[in-house]
Amino acid sequence: MKTLMKIAMALGLCLSMTAMPASSIAALQQGAKAPDFTLNAAQGGKPFSLSLKQVLRKGPVVLYFFPAAFTPGCTMEAHLFAEASDDFNKLGARVVGVTAGNIERVAEFSKSECRDKFAVAADPGAKVAAKYDTAIRRPGQSAISSRTSFVIAPNGSILLSYTDSKPQAHVEKTMAAVRAWKARQR
Repeated sequence: MKTLMKIAMALGLCLSMTAMPASSIAALQQGAKAPDFTLNAAQGGKPFSLSLKQVLRKGPVVLYFFPAAFTPGCTMEAHLFAEASDDFNKLGARVVGVTAGNIERVAEFSKSECRDKFAVAADPGAKVAAKYDTAIRRPGQSAISSRTSFVIAPNGSILLSYTDSKPQAHVEKTMAAVRAWKARQR
């Protein structure tokens, strides 16, 4: 019965996210300064403290917010970013996922669905999502984040802001932005 309830809740969340028009979310736009943050994160199931400022020292960051770990759309998006993570790394970029979940759930998600390829941070209460204007507040429920991807240059400037409830185009859009950034560095 618990499994059926979890499946029903996940499907309900996915349906509500699909019905929400992307234009209703006003995420930070290209050219804005990305807010710094430090969150509990995990990669390959191993927890650590993730600081955006420190990750940016290594190159651009593909920062993607997603509504909830282990839901169908978020799992698909994690698989797509995991498949592309080596290509992002070759371009000097790091992928970081952020969701309004707890660290235990995020640690398991980083291992199983992100395939140990990139870090996923827990953002309880969607506080960091709110700084990026991606938080969704629903009456009587906890805040979550919209499905929004950013590419952030090492200087903290947002190169791309892309919101779409469907996960498929996020990797393509962020990869194009990272490639364009890399081409300008030559």
